[in-house]
Amino acid sequence: MSDDPTAVWLAGLAAEVAPTGAGVRERLSAPGPAVVRRTTASGAELAFLGDVVVKLHHPRTDAVALARRLGAVVRGTGKDVWLQPLEDSPRRCPDGRVATAWPCVDVLEETDADVPWAEAARLLAVLHLTGRDLPGAELDALPVQGGPARVGRTLTRVGALDHPAAAMLERLGTRLLDEAMQSPGRRTVVHGDWHLGQLARTRDGLRLLDVDDLGFGDPAWDLSRPAGFWAAGLLEDSAWECFLTAYRDAGGPAVPRVGDPWPDLDLATRCAVFVAAVRSLGVQPTHSTDPADALLEACARM
Repeated sequence: MSDDPTAVWLAGLAAEVAPTGAGVRERLSAPGPAVVRRTTASGAELAFLGDVVVKLHHPRTDAVALARRLGAVVRGTGKDVWLQPLEDSPRRCPDGRVATAWPCVDVLEETDADVPWAEAARLLAVLHLTGRDLPGAELDALPVQGGPARVGRTLTRVGALDHPAAAMLERLGTRLLDEAMQSPGRRTVVHGDWHLGQLARTRDGLRLLDVDDLGFGDPAWDLSRPAGFWAAGLLEDSAWECFLTAYRDAGGPAVPRVGDPWPDLDLATRCAVFVAAVRSLGVQPTHSTDPADALLEACARM
């Protein structure tokens, strides 16, 4: 067993919450590290122990807001939408970070050859419509989720770039942030950071992952990454059309059922391309698989 107190605490938590303790016990008794830990692009840390994944959230995570989001996932937006946590409230790790426990699942990747675009779109539409069924107390408890905040954080990171495109990106980000701050948008329940890596394959179908940005906001931002990648030439026409059609057929409120979707998607899509371009240039290079050249070309066209 490791002498690291965080690792010891993680192992104890996993053994306590695991649906069956066998997977965790086998991990702890096997040779090598008892806890496999990986840092995510957002600054969180995932600890894998048998059948359990413990997420150590970013040190700046608001524990009260996270608890509200977990409550909405367990009691509000439901098992048909979200992967369910193994506990319905967060814990405090000895190092001060907030932790949540989840079952270990198969996560989609953008490089998968058989991406279930239609099912993913329907799931997202169901999420965006759940506000109609949430009790008033659950609605009031959800934090406001703003796309402009993501643009602002990315604009701050542009200053760290050592790249010829940095000046162009700074001008673009400043303009996009101003537009986003002035855009009223609509308000529904939103994921807040939706992309294919936020989807898990389960025996009951796809389920959403990562509650950290769950809240109220403009649903167009949840569609912005596939829309932006399609606009940049990084997503095939057939995939985008499949996704958009399935979302519309499911009654998703981010775009009209018929007609041109771009008046509703344009701003969020341009912002998503900007965020992806900055990330692809090395702010988080070990986690980025976005083709930088295509994204930069798209930014230059803006």
